[in-house]
Amino acid sequence: MTLPLTVSDEVRALAPGFTHLAIEAHGLVNGPSTEGSSALLDDAVRRLAARLDGRAPHEDPHMAAWRAVYTAFGSKPSRTRNSAEALAKRALSDAGLPRVNLLVDLYNAVSVAHLIPVGGEDIDRIRGGMRLVRAVGDEDFVTVAGGEETVEHPDAGEVVWRDDAGVTCRRWNWRQGPRTRLTEETVSGIFLLEGMAPLPVAEVEAAGAELAELLQKFSPGARVDVRAAETAG
Repeated sequence: MTLPLTVSDEVRALAPGFTHLAIEAHGLVNGPSTEGSSALLDDAVRRLAARLDGRAPHEDPHMAAWRAVYTAFGSKPSRTRNSAEALAKRALSDAGLPRVNLLVDLYNAVSVAHLIPVGGEDIDRIRGGMRLVRAVGDEDFVTVAGGEETVEHPDAGEVVWRDDAGVTCRRWNWRQGPRTRLTEETVSGIFLLEGMAPLPVAEVEAAGAELAELLQKFSPGARVDVRAAETAG
């Protein structure tokens, strides 16, 4: 069964240049980071540096477009960066990219190399379908603070991904909740690549094809289905 993904009319009106592509994968094999996944992250940093050619990540036109949309729904993009800009900033710092687990390493490598926000969710932890909406403000977002589970609520009008149980990712792709994240026990995942004009749809599709190939390579025998890119316009 294909996991339903919908984008609300309110989000489409806010960001008519938005494009998303989903990859649904079953039969995945996850585990700790490997030499192979670490090498992909190192290569992604080199590709990012070549793409930016001396610029800071926020100076890239695609990242600038994301910043404009974040501002439009009331977020401060210099404080709450989209996931691709945040990863790129870390990649170019002394801290470098984190090694999380095999599946997260794969999609982080694609995100950094293409400078595109990419997220992954455990399908078995999602309740109902996933929806990209503008929050009312009373939705639950379960997260962890100071080692303790806590419940936050998004700002009214904030763009969030959610399912039937609550918010899965705040501020579009800024912070993912722990409930649906990919763990070493994950066997089925949904990977979402998100672009904003002026990034060509073809670039989102190329990044999706690369991630699908990596998922197949690192989980031989997995069923990997790439959905056609959808634009908000």
